[in-house]
Amino acid sequence: MPREIAGLQLTVLSAICEIIDKALDLESALVNVLGILSETLSMKRATVTLYDRTTGNLAISASHGLSSEERRRGVYRLDEGVTGRIFQTAEPYYVPDITKEPLFLDKTKARTIEKDRVSFLGVPILVNSHPVGVLNVDRLFGDDVDWHEDISFLTVVATLIGQFMSLNQKVLDREERLRRENLSLRSQISRERKGPYIVGHSLAMQDVERQMGRVAPTRATVLLLGESGVGKTLIAKIIHGLSDRKDFPFVKVNCAAIPENLLESELFGYERGAFTGAAGAKPGRFEEAHRGSIFLDEIGELPLGIQAKLLRVIQEREFERLGSNRTRQVDVRIVAATNKDLGAMAELGDFRTDLYYRLSVFPIRVPPLRERMEDIPGLLNHFLDKMEREYGRRLSLSPQALERLCRYGWPGNVREMENLIERLAIMADEERIERGAVENYLSAESVAPLPDAHAGSDASAHGPSVPPRATLEQTERQEVLAALRRNGWVQYKAARDLGLTARQMGYRVRKFGLDEMVAAERARARKD
Repeated sequence: MPREIAGLQLTVLSAICEIIDKALDLESALVNVLGILSETLSMKRATVTLYDRTTGNLAISASHGLSSEERRRGVYRLDEGVTGRIFQTAEPYYVPDITKEPLFLDKTKARTIEKDRVSFLGVPILVNSHPVGVLNVDRLFGDDVDWHEDISFLTVVATLIGQFMSLNQKVLDREERLRRENLSLRSQISRERKGPYIVGHSLAMQDVERQMGRVAPTRATVLLLGESGVGKTLIAKIIHGLSDRKDFPFVKVNCAAIPENLLESELFGYERGAFTGAAGAKPGRFEEAHRGSIFLDEIGELPLGIQAKLLRVIQEREFERLGSNRTRQVDVRIVAATNKDLGAMAELGDFRTDLYYRLSVFPIRVPPLRERMEDIPGLLNHFLDKMEREYGRRLSLSPQALERLCRYGWPGNVREMENLIERLAIMADEERIERGAVENYLSAESVAPLPDAHAGSDASAHGPSVPPRATLEQTERQEVLAALRRNGWVQYKAARDLGLTARQMGYRVRKFGLDEMVAAERARARKD
């Protein structure tokens, strides 16, 4: 090999190493590497074609000497052309004359006007001995140098590129891990500061929170299942707030509240003249939610025709406005909610089966209030505090009123409870709410209240006996005990958890005879 060529090779490799050492952006680094090959070795064209896991094809990731349109055309199947062969065999390939090589497809159309003979060669890019792409170039050193020298030199360059890609992936993996840890810490801080988290510490809601924490950092579609009024909208907002999309829009659409003939234009937008009255173009809710999240409430009410278009958005992230043939791309995270059994609807043909499976990537069932009765006292306090802020009235519930509410079935769930407290804040004459006042607003006709713990013994004559529920005092004691356990038996932390002062917590510890238990548990913790 001539000494001049050897010197050029060392110069090129040294410059490439400097790029790889400093660059963090993969595409720009690859472009710079190809630029050095061109400037130093007079290479006319080159491409780095990488495997795309999304499409399963090989696509040009970086190029030199190609226009943007030529580069876009450079997409190959794994069994297609010279590039596909190099990738599949993980072996170099040399084409002395591209006009006489049937495997050379010239998909980019970059060489159709060439008059001189063009030689072409490529080498695989390997990471851990597995092909991840192909480096293709026109001849580097000319006919006066054996083409094997080109192959040897390009193999070294491809090795450096592979090492850089491996390092780049490790950096991306580390960034993703740090991002997830950041989201986890943010959710923990949010909970400690009484942030957007759900009020309630029942096991059922703790499980919901764990699922929210797991899915929030991902791109997965979420389907919230549960009765009306359980708080699905709040959970959707929390998932958005804990994701990396939190700084972008959260768009809510109630599919049941929009007339069917307007729903498509509302979701996907429309162009001028698309229908009578469309005096101008209008973007849809999906466009408004770009880079953020869209919450599709009551998804079970979506007409079948629009379900097909929604399926396309989920799969391809693309759609057309009403009255337009232009395809638009959108980056949006979908959270859907329903109080219906979509699986049963799909079996009956009332809901698309394929859409049901796409929506059910990560289903979260939100339990009704009657399945988490221990959360009722905390929720009541939460709404009393809210009404105090909004109406300037500090209401309190008598023990009898609180006991009645703790033993009520709540057919309307949390929404019914909030509405009840708001009505009391408006209508009540006294600050202290008695049981009689509460009874006036309970929906006894829709769901019967839970059995009275003090019912007469003749109740058994009408059917099997029902075990009495815990009394108000027992419920309060359980709440205090649970808060102490959650907070390592530290009273001031448990007080903060329950929204009490330290003095109020101390009173309850003494009232329920928990002093010795707290002291024993703290002593045990110190020994451990």
